[in-house]
Amino acid sequence: MNWKGIVLAGGSGTRLQPLTDVVSKQLLPVFDKPMIYYSLSILFLSRIREILIITAPDSLNNFKELLGDGSDFGASFHYAIQEKPTGIPDAFILGEDFIGNSNVSLILGDNFIFGQNLTDYLEAAKLKSEGATIFGYQITDPKEFGVVEFDDDGGVISIEEKPLEPKSNYAVIGLYFYDNKVIELAKTLKPSNRNETEITDLNKLYINNGLDVQLLNRGFAWLDTGTHENLLSASQFVQTIQNRQGFKIACLEEIAYKNGWISSKDLLKKASSMKSNEYSLYLESIATTE
Repeated sequence: MNWKGIVLAGGSGTRLQPLTDVVSKQLLPVFDKPMIYYSLSILFLSRIREILIITAPDSLNNFKELLGDGSDFGASFHYAIQEKPTGIPDAFILGEDFIGNSNVSLILGDNFIFGQNLTDYLEAAKLKSEGATIFGYQITDPKEFGVVEFDDDGGVISIEEKPLEPKSNYAVIGLYFYDNKVIELAKTLKPSNRNETEITDLNKLYINNGLDVQLLNRGFAWLDTGTHENLLSASQFVQTIQNRQGFKIACLEEIAYKNGWISSKDLLKKASSMKSNEYSLYLESIATTE
């Protein structure tokens, strides 16, 4: 089954103002990389290389300048404009021609996920050719997220969007794998009182049609980097891990190289296109030691 990916990098970023008054939040730095690198890295780790980036009109050129057509990473990047925030499911309608007959994974552009064996979870989600797999994470206060309720056997009973009294502590994080039916299902959704279609309503349609919820255990870190506090926390987390362990999180060139999408010569070419900084030296070390 062929899979394609979508990164939803639109939105107004109001929670991060004034940082986002003149720049998309997905272009803000999380330590040494733009925020969108971390979302793209999840799709790369899923071995999804044909990706649609959906963004606001005034940010389109910035994303194109940063990422290009994806060929530097052995991938293929496409772009679409979301004129205004109309809901996450709108991405599947905007991306209908891009998706075609493929299944599709969507990740929000402000998501940060890190943990051992993450690729195993991602590959398992891709093996499911029908239905959907969404990812969940236990947090102390899930009231601002979609919340999943499970039965005693781990089956999904309900999903509620931002409930005042959550029925569990399991929040749905912004990483989703859907079969091709998602396009037509997204078209059936009606806007909520926020005047947006809700991803929770879309996921509800899959509850009786093959919905799996993959819970990330306590060995994982997940942050919604859409707040000042979490943006700082994510940067500090990345700095700590990278400094102590010596490898980089969400280095797209490294993942592409290990996926066999680009060569060591491509890594050296990318390194030489930068000034001699820590990032370029890291790329050189990968190209010359592996």
